[in-house]
Amino acid sequence: MTPLRQRMMEDLQLAGYSHRTVESYIDTVRMLAKYHHRSPDLLTEEEVRQFFVYLVNERKLSRSSVTVYLCGIKFFFETTLKKKLKILDLVRPQPSKKLPAVLSQEEVRTILKLIKHPIYRMALTLIYACGLRISEGIQLKVIDIDGKRKVLKVRNGKGGKDRYVPLHEHPLELLRMYYREHVKGSEFLFPRKGGHILADTLETVFRKAVRESGVNKPATVHTLRHSFATHLLECGEDIRTIKDILGHSSIVTTDIYTHMTDKITMRLKVSLDGMMADLLP
Repeated sequence: MTPLRQRMMEDLQLAGYSHRTVESYIDTVRMLAKYHHRSPDLLTEEEVRQFFVYLVNERKLSRSSVTVYLCGIKFFFETTLKKKLKILDLVRPQPSKKLPAVLSQEEVRTILKLIKHPIYRMALTLIYACGLRISEGIQLKVIDIDGKRKVLKVRNGKGGKDRYVPLHEHPLELLRMYYREHVKGSEFLFPRKGGHILADTLETVFRKAVRESGVNKPATVHTLRHSFATHLLECGEDIRTIKDILGHSSIVTTDIYTHMTDKITMRLKVSLDGMMADLLP
């Protein structure tokens, strides 16, 4: 590791960023240096500009991906190098208006049944059952499960926040059976040699099951979280309760699910049927 990369890593750690964010931000600067074949501290403002033009126009990255690059590179120049670049205030990724994919309850069951590896199947089942992010699910420890209170503790979620989420008795019972057979002396609930299972591996397993299921949706592991929230809303759960379970900072983030439920669409159809029935031809 170069001294420059080491310094940026230490700066990010001092600023309180999570391990995953530290890795992500460092990778953005690595890609910037790779694009120009030069050390990033030697790059000019025009070269940084050219890199963002490349990300937007040639790689056509999503808004969220460009934002990660912007945040990582801006931190590197302004915090680690103590250097202000005007171009970094100019870059403004366009907000995305796309709604995420959502699986029906039956589609969730179909996909999960196709996953034969017990550790991956239980991990994905729990991610859906508790509305977890993939990073939250894979890092769960045995001590995070409170069977008596029927809750699960999420440690160091997004923004470094802890939270408790309800754990229904059915997945809790599945978890108990799984624990007796597959967790042998590990602190992690979903162990692998040297630690816990990897997000990339779990994503690969899930996408393979989606393909085998015949479900024609661009579903990822994160889709299970979207689906969990949508299904709760369809069952009449309060939007603010869902916000707290998901660990959202703002209710605005959770409001997206009000546009995604089949039952709301059905209610709207019934309302429109009554309103339009007596219209003249």
